[in-house]
Amino acid sequence: MKADRTRPRWFTKGVASVGAASFFSDAGHEMATSVLPTFLSSTLHSGPGVLGAIEGVSDALTGLSKLAGGPLSNDPARRARLASGGYLLTAIATSAIGLTTAVWQVAGLRALAWMSRGIRSPARDTLLISLVPREAYGRASGVERAGDNAGAIVGPLLAAALVGVVGIRHTILFAFIPGIFAAVAITVAAREARRTIAPAAGRRTLSFNLRELRRAGLARALAPVALFEIGNVATTLLILRATNLLHAGGRSLTAATGVAILMYAAHNGAATIGALAGGHAADRVEPRRVFAAGAACYVLAYAVFAWNQQAWPVLLGGFLLAGLGIGFAETAESTMVALMLPDHLRGNGYGVLGLVQSVGDLGASLVVGVLWATVSPTVAFGYAAVWMMAALFAGALITARATSSSAEGSPQ
Repeated sequence: MKADRTRPRWFTKGVASVGAASFFSDAGHEMATSVLPTFLSSTLHSGPGVLGAIEGVSDALTGLSKLAGGPLSNDPARRARLASGGYLLTAIATSAIGLTTAVWQVAGLRALAWMSRGIRSPARDTLLISLVPREAYGRASGVERAGDNAGAIVGPLLAAALVGVVGIRHTILFAFIPGIFAAVAITVAAREARRTIAPAAGRRTLSFNLRELRRAGLARALAPVALFEIGNVATTLLILRATNLLHAGGRSLTAATGVAILMYAAHNGAATIGALAGGHAADRVEPRRVFAAGAACYVLAYAVFAWNQQAWPVLLGGFLLAGLGIGFAETAESTMVALMLPDHLRGNGYGVLGLVQSVGDLGASLVVGVLWATVSPTVAFGYAAVWMMAALFAGALITARATSSSAEGSPQ
């Protein structure tokens, strides 16, 4: 059977370049992320409360940056500069953590790196959607998320190989190299976008357009996302939990760290598969169903991390479930925003989505870190699982109401 030549081709050089940019950038900053828990605990002598605070505050600043980047990304002329500059600054700030000698320096550089990620994200996402037809929004978002998660496989593996050769500090410094490739890749995508988009009559007025977003139904659609993100703890806390359990089981700290990093790489492999599968599913069924599947995976994953045991296959299962969960959920969230908003509001929508994600992550990482330090890790991960269950039920309820309304409105 011959392919339909009248249908627009969605997997272009531009889409591939966006995926490559996410791959290289994530490979770089995940090299640093995978060794950050050990760097803070063994080199700078800090605990899970400090790690949770650093990650939570950085995520919150990411959200504010995404909100600010939304209106800026609505102007096609600004997208390339925002995206390429953001990728480059992320690489510089992340690698500079390897030069630090105090916790406050780590916190400042981590915050700067995550703010750079935030300002570039709406620009990258609106650029990506401008390259594909509407019926391929889910698959294009899946490619970008898959690139991000594939980079998060390579990053920890590189870190695991380098840390024994050059040490933790130099491993973090080497994170700069992939960031250069990321900036080049996003520039290629921006050039393709300029060839496919008609030039604007003038620069668009900067506005958050919150009233229009509310009328479009974005607030209601993001309610389950908010619940999900309040339970979405930083993956560094998962690494730290696995490291502690493996170390308590008789492994040396170095061996426990290496095994935990490999499990984290497996987590990101599962996230890559989840993003690609979730993107295809989101183009065929309601994206909220894909989102609900992601929340369900997280409920099971957090049950594993709440369990006080040292068996590596069980911990690996928890990492894999969390990976599938984030792959499904993030792809579904991006697809939902792309489908429900017109082009002139899409950048704003991505910015608000990013703010919801990051503010929720702030609460998740801070509270889980404090509960872990003051009560127990079992209580901390149980708390996170409750929020994921709430997101699952809220998503199912909204989907059921939407289906019911659609049925009532259809002609008899």
